[in-house]
Amino acid sequence: MTTTPKISVIVPVYNVASYVGECLSSLVHQTFRDFEIIAVNDGSTDGSLAVLREFESSYPFVRVLDQPNSGVSAARMAGLSLARGEFVAFVDSDDYVSARYLEELYTAICDNDADIACCNYYFRFETTGLTVIYPCCWKSVLSRDKALQRLMRDYSIQGFLWNKLYRKTLFTEHEIPFPAMCFEDMIMNRVLFSYARKVVTLRKTLYYYQQRQTSALNTMTPKKINDFFRMLVMTRKLLEKNDEYNKFRFSYHVLCGKTTICSIYYIIQMHMNHHQAAGFLTNIKKVLRSVRSYAGDGFAAATDVSLDVVAAPEAETNLSAH
Repeated sequence: MTTTPKISVIVPVYNVASYVGECLSSLVHQTFRDFEIIAVNDGSTDGSLAVLREFESSYPFVRVLDQPNSGVSAARMAGLSLARGEFVAFVDSDDYVSARYLEELYTAICDNDADIACCNYYFRFETTGLTVIYPCCWKSVLSRDKALQRLMRDYSIQGFLWNKLYRKTLFTEHEIPFPAMCFEDMIMNRVLFSYARKVVTLRKTLYYYQQRQTSALNTMTPKKINDFFRMLVMTRKLLEKNDEYNKFRFSYHVLCGKTTICSIYYIIQMHMNHHQAAGFLTNIKKVLRSVRSYAGDGFAAATDVSLDVVAAPEAETNLSAH
C-alpha cells in the first residue's frame, strides 16, 4: 500500500462485537490492495474495541479511532476527517462485502470518469435467513440529473451511504455536514448526487446488508419516523435552493408517496408494538397533512425541520384488551 491510499474505507462501530470481525475480515482480504480502513469505535461497551485493536495490530492499513458515543453521523464524520484516500467508501460494521467489492467499484468509477459508483446488495433478514438481491440495478453510466432522479424515486439507486464509492472531493470541496438524525444518509446522498458529474451503476451484487432485530428499519420510534419527514423537508429545501424543484417535481412527489406509505406502515408497527390504539388515527392524519404541505405549491422555504409530525402512542387504550 502506498503512503496515500487510493481508497479510504470508513467503518462506524457501536456494540457489534459479534459482527465486526466478519466485516473487517471481508475488507482486509480485498483483491484491491491500495486502500486503508478507518474503524471508528463510537463508545462501544461490548468488546467491539478489542476486536478492532486485534485487526489494527495485525494489518498496517487498519486504523482505529476510539471516541465517546456520539452517534453514527459523528462517527462517519470523524472517519472522513482522517481519510487520506482519493475515494471514500462507507461500510456498516454489522455488514460485509465481496472480495472484489473495492476493485469493481474503483474500476467502474475510473473507467467512466464518474464521481460515484453503486452496486447491488444482498438484503439478508437475520431472523429468517431470507436473502434477496436489491435494488436490481443494471450497468449504466448516468448523468447527474438522471442519477438524482433515480435516487429520489428509489429506483435502481437507494439512499444508503454503503454499497457506493465516492470521490472524496464531493465531501471536502462542498463541506457537506452529516446531520445528526436517523436516515441521515438519505439526505446526504441527495446532496452528494447533486454535485456529482456522473454516476455509474453496476449489475454485480457485492455488498451484504444484514437486517438485525436492532437495525434502524426494524425498530421504529417516533423520532425515527419524524426524521423521515425531516429528510423530506430537507430534500424540498435542497431542490428549491438549487432552483430545481420544477425539474424534479415528479421525482419528489414519488418520494413523498413512498415516504407516506412507509410512515403509515411504521406507525402501525409502532402502535402494535406498544399495544396502544390511542393516538393512532391522529398520527395518520398528521402524516397525510404534512405530506400535502411538503409537496404542495405553497411550500414555505422557512418550514421548520425540527417540528415533530407523529407522537408516541398514548397509554389510554390497550389493544390487547380487545
